[in-house]
Amino acid sequence: MKIAGLGAAALVLMSSTSVLAENYNVTLVAGHPPVFRWVKMLPEAFIPAVTEKMSELGHTISFSEQYGGAIAGVGEELETVEAGLAEIGVCSSLFDPGKMAVQNVTYYTPFVSADARLVADTMHDLHVEDPRMQQAYTDNNVVYLGAPTSIDDYTLMTNFPVNSMADLEGRKIAAPGAAINWLSGTGAVGVQGNLTTYYNELQTGVYDGVIVFASAAFPGKLYEVAPYITKAGLGAQYAGSLCANKDWWDGLPEDVQMAFMAGSEAAAEWYIGDLEAFVGIAFSKMAEAGATITDASDALREQWATGMDNAAKTWAEGLDAAGKDGSGVLTEYMDRMRAGGAEPLRDWDKE
Repeated sequence: MKIAGLGAAALVLMSSTSVLAENYNVTLVAGHPPVFRWVKMLPEAFIPAVTEKMSELGHTISFSEQYGGAIAGVGEELETVEAGLAEIGVCSSLFDPGKMAVQNVTYYTPFVSADARLVADTMHDLHVEDPRMQQAYTDNNVVYLGAPTSIDDYTLMTNFPVNSMADLEGRKIAAPGAAINWLSGTGAVGVQGNLTTYYNELQTGVYDGVIVFASAAFPGKLYEVAPYITKAGLGAQYAGSLCANKDWWDGLPEDVQMAFMAGSEAAAEWYIGDLEAFVGIAFSKMAEAGATITDASDALREQWATGMDNAAKTWAEGLDAAGKDGSGVLTEYMDRMRAGGAEPLRDWDKE
């Protein structure tokens, strides 16, 4: 009877486990292809970590990886997740400034810090702690998962040498999103662009240079068409994070949500570690391939920074008028960066 009782108990336990165990199907979306780190972190770190945690809970999970514009182009990821066409996406605030305006605070504040980890940590903390950051997600039926995409120090890559600001006069220079404001006062003609088109448009003469970062410039082979690299210390930036469809997310058990959060944490650490290890390699490899790499003089950097319009102030005041407290976000970001050790060339929030 004792043995029979134990057997019955085991059957009940197995039955309960089988009822609780579920298979989850999740579509991941990114506009960029997986050659870029913020997409590569999904198969390299996010998926394995989530899969492991789900297994520990007794669940299975299948991922449909839709990258490189398969179902959403660059800047369309948020809308795709919002509509439920994908459960999770690399939501690029840089390319969706209308819906994620406050997330773009770093791109309105160049020359603040080249420390990508500091930028990532600061923006993550703001997303977790500041309701003004969270509201942008809530308004668009998504939730912030983490894994902030911080971009290494932006540089200027051109098909001509840059020895002074005068060399930029009349030149067509492409920049992503709000970074086009960095060209104000330089004499250059700013053109909107992004990494998916830079190479071909440089090659065909659509523009003469780009504002870009080394960790993407090297795999994108931009040194072949823009071999002059000027390290001007424009700064590390925040470009987006993982987000999830809110309706789907709210329907998940708490332990399953925690599995996805663990995946986001794994992706964040993988991303920043891989980025920091790669930046030096990227510059070395581009130099080996024939690129001319120059550190901008302090005088050139100062002239560039002081000659710019204070786009941050204009941006913040515009958000203030729309009821989004841009000035408060700007001050909070700058205060946190300074507290973290950043030494901005301009205190954009205090002018």
